[in-house]
Amino acid sequence: MTEFTGNPAPLTDADFERAARAIGCTVAAVRAVNDVESRGGFFADGRPKILYERHIFSRLTKRKFDAANPAIANPSPGGYIGGPAEYDRLAKAIALDRTAALQSASWGAFQIMGFNHKAAGFADVEAFVKAMASGQSEQLDAFVKFIKTNGLDDELIRRDWAGFARGYNGPDYAKNKYDIKLAAAFTLHNNGGPRTENPGPVLRMGDKGEDVKVLQTALKITADGDFGPGTKAAVIKAQKAAKLYPDGVVGQQTWRAILN
Repeated sequence: MTEFTGNPAPLTDADFERAARAIGCTVAAVRAVNDVESRGGFFADGRPKILYERHIFSRLTKRKFDAANPAIANPSPGGYIGGPAEYDRLAKAIALDRTAALQSASWGAFQIMGFNHKAAGFADVEAFVKAMASGQSEQLDAFVKFIKTNGLDDELIRRDWAGFARGYNGPDYAKNKYDIKLAAAFTLHNNGGPRTENPGPVLRMGDKGEDVKVLQTALKITADGDFGPGTKAAVIKAQKAAKLYPDGVVGQQTWRAILN
């Protein structure tokens, strides 16, 4: 699908600063959403990142394609292939109903659904998709417009991650720990940004503060901000479940195991 190939140049510091000023939040908050949603708005082949949602296509087309095309039109979510292969699913849906297909995928760095094109500032989904393919700066502008249209700027300003997650990802956000991932990503960027691929700071017995609260919340234990024996025991349990070395120290692999 070469029609969707665009400019994959990454967002700059100035881009993030511009978006943060428009929203009234911190740069770290915008970067946190970007990290959790995509870590970049384009695949290596130059097409914007997408995720095709067959249940949305089924709903938009009033189930008329479901029986003959259950992998593409289905009232149940799923069937994901992931990565650029999602365009193969999209192509099949486009052959059935182009407008509904484009509306049934989430697009770009901030994974905005095509059916939300008006909230993102576009008259129709074709204009929205064209902008998503044109570059990450346009994807960022669409995100700013989308959250302001939906009144989510207040949540981002207050860093109300549960409230933002509920409005941005729907009522099932907690199943994927979306709010916890946002909080961890914000903490990382607010502390100067990633120096490694670690999604959070290294934590161990004796540490205190907001980072520990994020960890404890992800572990579903009392979030008192004090990394004591109880927290260490919970970390070791999580490490054993993930078949990691159970040393009770939360580094790169342990963070990923806990947040996934």
